[in-house]
Amino acid sequence: MLSGFNTFNTFTLAKLEVGQHFYWHIGNLKVHGQVFLTSWFVIGILVIASLAATKNIQRIPSGIQNFMEYALEFIRDLAKSQLGEKDYRPWVPFIGTLFLFIFVSNWSGALLPWKLLKIPEGELAAPTNDINTTVAFALLTSLAYFYAGFRKRGLGYFKKYVEPTPILLPIAILEDFTKPLSLSFRLFGNILADELVVAVLVLLIPLFIPLPVMALGLFTSAIQALVFATLAAAYIHEAMEGHGGDEHEEHS
Repeated sequence: MLSGFNTFNTFTLAKLEVGQHFYWHIGNLKVHGQVFLTSWFVIGILVIASLAATKNIQRIPSGIQNFMEYALEFIRDLAKSQLGEKDYRPWVPFIGTLFLFIFVSNWSGALLPWKLLKIPEGELAAPTNDINTTVAFALLTSLAYFYAGFRKRGLGYFKKYVEPTPILLPIAILEDFTKPLSLSFRLFGNILADELVVAVLVLLIPLFIPLPVMALGLFTSAIQALVFATLAAAYIHEAMEGHGGDEHEEHS
């Protein structure tokens, strides 16, 4: 339902504010500046680690090269286990980007005192502490498995929407978006809850008691990154196989 016009002469369909935010205005677009700042920090860490690991490649890896090669092998195994030997290679960059960005974002929220850094409005937090970031991951996952299904199965991909009966078409379409969206809300909720619990404990008992909770937060943060990347790969595999996927491969 339209509620009127905002200052940029565009329609306002809904508005929900939780706390204060530091906004940047880019043309007619208003974005959360603090999310961009912390996201660039995470991207910077990943870029620096990648450059350091590939600056002087050794036949027998050590240090940062060894660590990054282990991370790459872990991501390859993750993609292979979900997508299969034949299909996993093209999807390693996408699955790896999801996992690494979410993993580093989650750990930055658990390890770094973002809230101590002052900005004009609002406060800094891990990128995955913001629902906009996690929903963006969900939408990217949806687009990825739409692309994967259509690329692998052609127009036969759309058969799943009318099987076993066309009456289920709206539900089938809705399911494609609700599955990754449920992942995004779970990721957002877990990271937000962890940061709130640690912040409250630090205020109440500022010395050693919060440390076990922070350690548990690091563990759950890593699990959340693994769960998101694993299920994203599983959804892509489901889109490529689908109903009657084996028959399609035999005829092709």
